[in-house]
Amino acid sequence: MAESVDHQQVHDFLVEIARKAGDMIATAQPHVNTSGHKSNTTDLVTETDKAVEKFVTGALKERYPDYDFLGEETYIPGKRLTDKPTFVCDPIDGTTNFVHAFPNVCISLALCVYRMPVVGVVYNPYTTHMYTAIKNQGSFLTMPVRTDSPSSPAPIAPRKIRLPRKSYPEPLTGLRSALVAVEWGYDRSGVNFTVKHKTFTKLAGATEDGGKMVHSIRSLGSQVDLYWEGGPWAWDVAAGWLVLTEAGGIVVDGNPGNWTPTVDGRRYLAVRAAPSGQKEIVEEFWSAVEGRMVYDV
Repeated sequence: MAESVDHQQVHDFLVEIARKAGDMIATAQPHVNTSGHKSNTTDLVTETDKAVEKFVTGALKERYPDYDFLGEETYIPGKRLTDKPTFVCDPIDGTTNFVHAFPNVCISLALCVYRMPVVGVVYNPYTTHMYTAIKNQGSFLTMPVRTDSPSSPAPIAPRKIRLPRKSYPEPLTGLRSALVAVEWGYDRSGVNFTVKHKTFTKLAGATEDGGKMVHSIRSLGSQVDLYWEGGPWAWDVAAGWLVLTEAGGIVVDGNPGNWTPTVDGRRYLAVRAAPSGQKEIVEEFWSAVEGRMVYDV
């Protein structure tokens, strides 16, 4: 079955689904006080999450009834990716932003085969930014741009841009000149929270105190040099993983030493495309990780 997957056909269908689901997200009126919680007060879920996943599941199962499905809102504990073609869905990535009307929100859709993503679509319905990728065919960003062309029917029109956006990205020269994105995650206790807290402190600290003096550490942003997190699930990363790697980036384990993590391994260090310095900056970052994160999968 895996050999017969038409990646382009799946890609086009996922783009269509993402746009329709995006309309559901953009027209919803969520409220903080009416949102539920998945595990604790930082991990929100809304009726829109559930409705979007139900729509996506129905559309995909009607078109591809023999494929597996792994979704955030219908996840069964212990379920892992297999060799079988599997759609992976996060209906609203950024639910906390969503309920606060902060427009950093997206739907994330991927098709994984042999446990790795082969098609990925990430769509922000508020900005209409659409990231797409097909394995071995590159990744792209479709976004609205201003045009002064007299033949254009509108001053702003969508443009498809091949990634990375910089045709000649700069080498990675070390953490002191790097823009690093991090995330606390929803689990705010135990060993994993301690590892993150200590690592963030070491990254930000002065070199004379044993720190790495990272140029900038942010908790959001897509145009960064590195992104480190523990705790996400396959639906959080599958589509973005392919978009990044098709643009020349790499994904390694968030814990030191493992260069070949699994998509559902829940620990990640993502590094942008660069002509040189990827391996070196990974090893430098790993040297700053204070302990080892442990997550159930």
